[in-house]
This record gives sequence, structure tokens and C-alpha cells, in this order.
Amino acid sequence: MTNRRAFAVTWDYRCPFARNAHEHVLVGLRAGAPWDVTFVPFSLGQVHVEEGEPDIWGRWQDDSGLLALQAGVVVRDKFGDRFIDTHEALFALRHDHGGRLRDEEQVRGVLEAQGVDADAVLSEIDSGGPIAAVQAAHEAAVKDHQVWGVPTFIQGDQAVFVRFMDRPGDDADRAIRTIDRTLDLLEGWPDLNEFKHTSIPR
Repeated sequence: MTNRRAFAVTWDYRCPFARNAHEHVLVGLRAGAPWDVTFVPFSLGQVHVEEGEPDIWGRWQDDSGLLALQAGVVVRDKFGDRFIDTHEALFALRHDHGGRLRDEEQVRGVLEAQGVDADAVLSEIDSGGPIAAVQAAHEAAVKDHQVWGVPTFIQGDQAVFVRFMDRPGDDADRAIRTIDRTLDLLEGWPDLNEFKHTSIPR
């Protein structure tokens, strides 16, 4: 029996590199990859709050990404069987369709297209629970692992920010291989701190 690999990965729907990484994870999961994945919301808006300004949590409507991020958290927690498809679709709203993650009607459209009760999700957001959940997850990632961006892969006491330049498409073998190679480095070579190409082939 294949041992399952447990890891966490952060996301904010605004980041194209988070989109790339999460597509690899989602394609792998759909293909039966032996992973136990924890999806951790992380707010790039909070990261960019200037010193002396109030945190984004109490004024999340000012942020361009937190409506969708909260929606993703509600679907993850309340409509788990629809999370993978909805998660992918919320990334696509921004990066494939040029939509606005702060637009309630556009987010509602994504939820409804994925068979999720949009009224229930938006009502939950209005209750204040999801923004508290995002804040708690974000602050724990910062405190426990010094996370500063997305996508960050977390396993045990190790955390690494990763940029994948490609999308997997429907290639499950490629997706699984990409994530497993990342985890191999995370688990087996913590002394590798930075490995970055000086140019990107076009």
C-alpha cells in the first residue's frame, strides 16, 4: 500500500503562481494521488498593509481578493465534495476569464456553476465566520512558518515558497511528478534555500 503524503499549501486566488501550483495539486488529486492536502487561505492584501494602517480583516471589503477567498473557505468547509472544482473555477475566474474576485455576482456565478448553494455561502460570509477563519489561518502560517506569500508548501516544520512556471493541463502524471518532486526537496533537502533561474526560456 502506498504511503500517503500529508502537506499543506497556501493560496490567494489573485496569484498566478498559486493558480499554477494548485492546478497541479488538483489534477493530481483527481487522478488519485496519495496525498492528504490541507488548503490554507492566505491574504496577500494583509501582507501589503502598510505599517500603521489597520489590518485588512476589519475592512475586508476594501480588498480585491478576500470575498473569493472567503467563498473558497466556506466551500472547503461546508461543501467539501464541490471544493476541488470550485477552487479551480475561482482561480479561472481571475486568470482565465479576467473576472473580478471582489464582484459578488461574478463569485455567485462561479458557485452556482459548480452546483454550490451561493446564497448559503454568501450568508455565511455575512456572518463574519469566514473572515475570522481566514485571519486565523493566515496568522498561524505567519507565526508557525514565517509564511509571506503564496503558494507556500508546508510539511512538518518545513515550509517553502515555490513558483511553477507551467500548468499541468490534463496531464496527471506530470502534475503528480511535479508535486512529488517538490515534496522530495521539502522533506529531503532542507538546506536548499534558493534555486532560481536567472532567465526564463520563451
